[in-house]
Amino acid sequence: MRIRIVGAGAMGRGIAQWAAVGGHTVELCDVRTEAVTAAVDFVRSMLERAVQKGRMSAEDSAAALERLVPLDDPWAPGPEVELVVEAVREDLDTKAEVFGKLEQALPESAVFATNTSSLSVTRIAASLRDPGRLAGLHFFNPVPLMKIVEVVPGAATRPGIPPVLTALVESCGHRAVTVADTPGFLVNHAGRGLVTEALALLEESVADPAGIDRIARDVLGLRMGPFELMDLTGLDVTAAVIDSIWEGFRHEDRLRPSFLTPNRVTAGLHGRKTGQGWFAYGPDAPSPAPEPPVTGDAGRPVFVAGPEGDELWTALSSAGVTVESGTGPSEGALVLVPVWGTTVAAAVASLGLPAARTFGVDPLPSAGRRRVLAVTPASDPSAARDARAVLARAADGAEPFAVSVVRDTAGSVAQRLLASVVSVAASIAERSLAAPADIDLAVTTGLGYPVGPLAWGDRVGAARMLELQRSLHAATGDPRHRPTRWLTERAQLGLPLTRTGTSPDICA
Repeated sequence: MRIRIVGAGAMGRGIAQWAAVGGHTVELCDVRTEAVTAAVDFVRSMLERAVQKGRMSAEDSAAALERLVPLDDPWAPGPEVELVVEAVREDLDTKAEVFGKLEQALPESAVFATNTSSLSVTRIAASLRDPGRLAGLHFFNPVPLMKIVEVVPGAATRPGIPPVLTALVESCGHRAVTVADTPGFLVNHAGRGLVTEALALLEESVADPAGIDRIARDVLGLRMGPFELMDLTGLDVTAAVIDSIWEGFRHEDRLRPSFLTPNRVTAGLHGRKTGQGWFAYGPDAPSPAPEPPVTGDAGRPVFVAGPEGDELWTALSSAGVTVESGTGPSEGALVLVPVWGTTVAAAVASLGLPAARTFGVDPLPSAGRRRVLAVTPASDPSAARDARAVLARAADGAEPFAVSVVRDTAGSVAQRLLASVVSVAASIAERSLAAPADIDLAVTTGLGYPVGPLAWGDRVGAARMLELQRSLHAATGDPRHRPTRWLTERAQLGLPLTRTGTSPDICA
């Protein structure tokens, strides 16, 4: 295939490298000829590095460079061009102007694709004489390494175009997911579940950014915590995406932005690129503060309360902790309550437990060696230190657990993050914006989650996820936690969250 790429910036040159290595002839052009020269030099250096590292032969590298054709004039006639990929700046008028000129220069058979990440594909196509020839083809940076591409048909896109684009993407070694033309498409939309809930936890002073990140990494198994991720992406970019998706979905509560971000963006606290975000960066930046040492009495007896306590009782007993039995705690015992979607305060009230020495423990299985202890305003500080020391204990020979201390909240940190991730993905599936398999593929490939959000919900269990979300909704009254119909139906029917829906025309 002969492909013309318009725009030789970071995305354009990445797409050019990907397509040329995939065996296609690539015309690379830009209104600035110096940008084309720089892009070709960049691609050459990337291919040379691949040869040096043994990932590509010298012959394949040379062949790919031969297929990369610098073009002085983006609007030059191209009777053999079969596909155009536009990768210019994110501005509707600019993109419409580019495609208007290309429509005059190229044959009607050429398919047009826009790499927009935030604009409506349908609105871009509406400026063309033939809007049916245009679709979205959204790559992620760096293109050669991020092996996922969103294929986005607009409202007028001809039905035959998305399969052609999907075949092209997969022939070049990437995975393609078909996504509805909606705000954020798929990956950016699905990613709101993690960061919006992390910001909500920070709003409520449940934990600080470093503490939330530790739990996200060590309990949920994410490669980066949400605040690290925002600093890497840039809070200015993240906040704009959050706002645009929330507005695009008509102020959907599940996607609600935080009041914390506007002032930080205005102050230039954008993250790595400005040297200061949620954390400090650069050679003079102070080292992150370590977690406080464990100083309490690890030998203090413990009483485990509540219906979720069996696994914790067994784990603590195997670590040599004195775990009391009976109907209630002794006078000096700590009380640990595993809470699922509820609060320690509610357990104290409903079970008649001693408030000063009763603490919450997250029963969510940890991906690493970290436990989470929840304290309330009534907690005795000395008892809290002892509870942390007890939870740090492990079976003989095993490494002690790290123990995070957080403010009591319904569901604790990890449960709320997971519930939000699953809930946003379920709402995407519920609206038929993407197929369940594509949602999980896009999130694992594009966001690096250890498992897709719907499959993650299935690991926990649809019924248990529904219990969690109902409890969060009941405890907080916040509509952001209301269960989706997708989750509710599947839990009631005993179906996995990855099960596709059934069309109303099933009986046709």
